[in-house]
Amino acid sequence: MERKSEISSGERKVLVRKMLVRFAAFFPVLGLLILLPAGTFDFWQFYLYAGLLLVPMLAVLFYFLKNDPKFLERRAKAREKEKAQILISILSTLIFLAGFIIPGLDKRFGWSQVPIHITLLACVVILLGYLIIFFVFRQNSYASRVIEVDEEQEVISTGMYSLVRHPMYVGVLIMYIPSPVALGSYWGLIPFALLPLSLALRILNEEKVLKENLNGYTEYCKRIRYRLIPYIW
Repeated sequence: MERKSEISSGERKVLVRKMLVRFAAFFPVLGLLILLPAGTFDFWQFYLYAGLLLVPMLAVLFYFLKNDPKFLERRAKAREKEKAQILISILSTLIFLAGFIIPGLDKRFGWSQVPIHITLLACVVILLGYLIIFFVFRQNSYASRVIEVDEEQEVISTGMYSLVRHPMYVGVLIMYIPSPVALGSYWGLIPFALLPLSLALRILNEEKVLKENLNGYTEYCKRIRYRLIPYIW
């Protein structure tokens, strides 16, 4: 992998602090969303799931701090510029809130009986999804959290981008749709079933922005026909 542009030591300290604060906030919030509705700390699926997220995320954080800190700076942005994306982000937030709260309620009331081997299989699928996202991040340093085009950004058409236009979102679907099952809930799949719709809306608006602002993206779309799923869409 080609080494990306560096940042100053001061910028690195600010970036590390910002990322650690986000990590410190993420897992307590996740715990509140799941454990509070569950009404118990005796929830081994939650601790397995939290560890499943924590370990790879920390590894990826340290990897990019060393190899591509500029990428982390881009990923740290959270404020969307596109009005349509703000509405889509609200929809996505509601999906994720419901998708994590329902497994907690499921634990409390015993709606689902998910076998251990199914829970573990879901965990393996989640790791596969995160691995796809990591490889996309390695290939595309401009995979920002918000929809924008950098002055130095170029179209990437190799690797997974030669199969579909938005491989990161493929990883997102693979990673998050099985999450309720990893938490021992089948009912939690209902809100996450709306995640493909949310991503489809995001993709349509994102491509509009990219076609208007990123040189060569329109030609890339003509070469790579499928946005998310080969031979389907």
